[in-house]
Amino acid sequence: MDFFKALNRFGSILKSFIGIVLGIIDVLVVALAFQLSYSINYSYIGGFFFQDSTILYLYLVLTTFWMVILYLLKISEIPRAKRYRILFFEYLNSALIVSLLMILIYFAFKLSETSRLFLVMIPVFGFISLFLVRLLEYKVLRVYRSRGYNLVNVVIIADDNSEYFIDTLIDQKEWGYKIVAIFSDSERVREKYQENIIYLEQKNILVLNDLIEGDIVDEVLYLKTKVNSVEIRQTMRSCEELGVVFRLLYHNGMSHISSSVETMIYNYKFLTFINIPHNNFALTIKNIFDVSASLVLLLILSPILLGISIAVKLSSKGPVMFRQHRVGLRGRQFTLYKFRTMVDNAEGMLDDLKSRNEADGPAFKIKDDPRITPLGSFLRRSGLDELPQIFNILKGEMSFIGPRPPLPNEIKQYRRWQLRRLSVKPGLSCFWQVQPNRHNIKFDKWMELDLAYIDNWSLRLDMIIFFKTVMTILRRTGE
Repeated sequence: MDFFKALNRFGSILKSFIGIVLGIIDVLVVALAFQLSYSINYSYIGGFFFQDSTILYLYLVLTTFWMVILYLLKISEIPRAKRYRILFFEYLNSALIVSLLMILIYFAFKLSETSRLFLVMIPVFGFISLFLVRLLEYKVLRVYRSRGYNLVNVVIIADDNSEYFIDTLIDQKEWGYKIVAIFSDSERVREKYQENIIYLEQKNILVLNDLIEGDIVDEVLYLKTKVNSVEIRQTMRSCEELGVVFRLLYHNGMSHISSSVETMIYNYKFLTFINIPHNNFALTIKNIFDVSASLVLLLILSPILLGISIAVKLSSKGPVMFRQHRVGLRGRQFTLYKFRTMVDNAEGMLDDLKSRNEADGPAFKIKDDPRITPLGSFLRRSGLDELPQIFNILKGEMSFIGPRPPLPNEIKQYRRWQLRRLSVKPGLSCFWQVQPNRHNIKFDKWMELDLAYIDNWSLRLDMIIFFKTVMTILRRTGE
């Protein structure tokens, strides 16, 4: 069996774990550097470096500091495209900074009894080990993406001078960029790419709105040499409305725009505009919490999950789990799990009940739904029917906190401004779920609450919603 094909089955979980795993690997690699240095300089003592309390404290301080440096220099991330030479010098810079810290610690804490050669070897071995391990990680992920997994879908706005960049994206499959469409007035670009990629003339740039709405588009890249400010504002507005990343190729003399951040794709500099949460450190913490909390909860709640499964199976005909296609991040569909709370074939009965719908907008809700079983009514009131979605969280398809994942047919009825709620990972709970009498809230207000969450996101806000959700379930104020 193809290793990477098998790995892709766990791709969503892998994305959730990868930041944690890489961080742990870096910490262990620094420990290895300490051990190598210790074994060489203290071979007459033997054993492990952490047996010496002074060296152990030094390890804890330096490792923490080194990890912070890697984060600040953005080396802890694994970008899709970066030259190995740049990676080498980035790790070399981090080792030099650690060396300076080592000198300060040596004199400040008077470590004259500690071997100087030992202290010199630590940043040297640390640099070599960290760099080689990161190269291996790069290689694995590049092969993974070259097989067609973990792709970023991009739309390109191009001219004659964009040909080399487009060729590079196509040739470097290990970067994992998939070109969905190209907008250009260049005859050369049209002739070269229209057979394999959707090609649209520049005058049809407004079609970009429909393209982003109807297709899975992660980023829009503006590569034209002559910058058309009106065209850029229109494109930025389209991306902003839907939470799509917009990158403007940087040219010499171009002034930095306050709302942008500088990013690199290979050796190309871009001004990148993102109006969704993009603090990598905070998002990593959120992912760590999602993964660790879901694992712990599954272990703790396993007897309850088993008990509910048996009760559902015995109480009515049909499967224990209700599986339903939902729409997640940027329109990607996934299978959502719930305990079945309705009679078998409830979906087939929906058309006969649509005239009784009490919700506005594309949502469907009636107070006394005849499809709900007696046990299902209890599970819904208590929120226990949602517990299987912890598996969705563990798989990386959902988060504990985020806008609820909609149905595919609901998305078709969304107005344009409402589609931006798909720009973040969906969750078990958000602002709407913690509102008193939430089912009386109008659909547009619900959408506004979700967008307010996206615009004001922080770890603190997630924790507030998390605890409010717990209180809402206990007090049953959200019914």
